[in-house]
Amino acid sequence: MLKKLLSVTAIGLISSALLAGCGTKDASSSDGGASSKAYQVGVTQIVEHPSLDSAFEGFKQALKDAGLEVEYDVQIAGGDQNNNQTIATNFVGDGVDLIFANSTPSAYGALNATNDIPIVFTSVTDPVGAELVKSMEEPGANITGTTDTHPDAIPNTVKFMSEHFSGEKVGVIYNAGEQNSVAQIEIVKQALKDTNLSLVEATVANSSEVKQAAESLIGKADMFYIITDNTVVSALESVIQVATDQQLPLFVGELDSVKRGGFAAFGFDYQDIGYEAGEMAAKILQGEKKPSELPVQYPQNLKLLINPKAAKDMGIELQEEWESMAEYTE
Repeated sequence: MLKKLLSVTAIGLISSALLAGCGTKDASSSDGGASSKAYQVGVTQIVEHPSLDSAFEGFKQALKDAGLEVEYDVQIAGGDQNNNQTIATNFVGDGVDLIFANSTPSAYGALNATNDIPIVFTSVTDPVGAELVKSMEEPGANITGTTDTHPDAIPNTVKFMSEHFSGEKVGVIYNAGEQNSVAQIEIVKQALKDTNLSLVEATVANSSEVKQAAESLIGKADMFYIITDNTVVSALESVIQVATDQQLPLFVGELDSVKRGGFAAFGFDYQDIGYEAGEMAAKILQGEKKPSELPVQYPQNLKLLINPKAAKDMGIELQEEWESMAEYTE
């Protein structure tokens, strides 16, 4: 009888040891003694394009620099608004520690899915207008992040167009279903009021319509201005082709699009706003701050970037005075 009890006790001890070694969220540290939490982060992103991808890289780097061990579940919605909700709902069911929402639709889907799991967003143009946060200073119970709108970016772009180009019609292409795009177009219209410029609009529902929309503006627009619309930016090469063929200047909303072949942009590095969002996430995961205690952040650095090759392809003569105003791509 005693031998049987000892056997059961031994089995129980072995089972306990095995269970202790199979935890999914604890990992032994390299010093062999302490243990560190492996955080589960769900990543929801509306589409794949260089700016959003760069923001995610910045986010990951910030968490790495904070010394956190993180396991990522990355889900791309493929431009389908309905997929955002499904992705976020699945993250809630999986019990992730934090949701990183990379775009306005992604953040909206996450907020609809949970009031409890912390949400950190980036690449969101108008957090207040999209009703993601109550205010920039006091975002809400479980959500905060960084915006991809610098207050001076659009006004500076419009001013540059007005002062340095003779055309008067500015062609814009955007997805009217993206709230962030609608908000930007309103800012563009406001900025145009003090100039001789006027707007010519073309809207799309998905990326396959972008080239046709650009072609519809031929003969109507003297230049293009592509804001940070996820649908259009994901198919930017279509607009670049039309702009080059028609010798029309192509202004864009962020620096990655300049590197891809746009002529110029007042912008910032998306990796920077992703990194800043990652710093917020690190504080939340470590219990240092709640989302409600972290105000939404604007981009910190704004600069004018010009692509000389694109200028040549679009028939734009570079002006000497721009050298003191802008940086040039290689």
